[in-house]
Amino acid sequence: MTELSLEKVNEMAKMAIEALEDKKAEDIRVIDISQVSVLADYFIIANGSNRSQIQALSDSVEEKLGRAGYPVKQMEGYETANWVLLDFGDIMVHIFDHENRIFYDLERIWRDGKIVDTNTLKNK
Repeated sequence: MTELSLEKVNEMAKMAIEALEDKKAEDIRVIDISQVSVLADYFIIANGSNRSQIQALSDSVEEKLGRAGYPVKQMEGYETANWVLLDFGDIMVHIFDHENRIFYDLERIWRDGKIVDTNTLKNK
């Protein structure tokens, strides 16, 4: 899917992770799906503890990437906030409540992708 250079995609992912960490997201995972799908290069998955936090996490990611010149292309699920999808093209950020994260289990569905250590990514 890469519309941008790998360096720019990594920069976007780092910013998304930082935005999630700033608002205390839980269990942040990054899956590199670039070799198994044309949807995106990275899926970033996290969860929040309640509707307000999930919306705050979404707002934080959208604001941080938007200010850097990466506007969200599509957002789904914000109102109900049990699964919010932020599509930035090269990265997709999924923010779940606990129940829906377990139910949809994206980590299992996308197990052919490569799990990326967030600390390694942040240090690139």
